[in-house]
Amino acid sequence: MDRKDTEMNDKGVPSSASGVVVQVREKKGPLRAAIPYMPFPVAVICLFLNTFVPGLGTFISAFTVLCGARTDLPDRHMCCVFWLNIAAAFIQILTAIVMVGWIMSIFWGMDMVILARYREQAVPQQL
Repeated sequence: MDRKDTEMNDKGVPSSASGVVVQVREKKGPLRAAIPYMPFPVAVICLFLNTFVPGLGTFISAFTVLCGARTDLPDRHMCCVFWLNIAAAFIQILTAIVMVGWIMSIFWGMDMVILARYREQAVPQQL
């Protein structure tokens, strides 16, 4: 019988000695990285607004940055991230005429909700 060389990794799962570990990390552009981590109800409201009035929810989410919402751009100043969100809102509004902005606006709102859920799971609730 042929026996393969295996090792146990730190979780106790056998792994091949010649195996390759692949780590996938999403690289976001500056506009996408400027989406703030908002409380879940605010993110749902922004998604609702973006669905019916393209860019409005994104415009409102820009002000949450001024209120201290965290983003994936920690090295940029708060005002810069605010203006990036305002620019994204205007892009959505201006391109809504050809449906591109409307679709972008809905996906932007969905990203807000996804980031809000991530924020809720990452930060335990304090009573």
